[in-house]
Amino acid sequence: MLKRAFIVYVRPLLEYNSVVWSPYYKQDIEAIERVQRRFSKRLPGLKEFTYEERLKFLGCSTLELRRLHTDCITA
Repeated sequence: MLKRAFIVYVRPLLEYNSVVWSPYYKQDIEAIERVQRRFSKRLPGLKEFTYEERLKFLGCSTLELRRLHTDCITA
């Protein structure tokens, strides 16, 4: 249920048009990643875990890695 909520509500917003606009400034990457950090922390039962543990529980990787993966597929 938690993973489904994350995939349905948050991920599309964060990954929208990432092929065209792929941030390369550290501050932009951190700002986008902060959204995923915040949402994953608000999921019930995941607040006390680290960001990496929450991602592992959700079966996700960082947004930066997913953008790099998408860029490689596109190229």
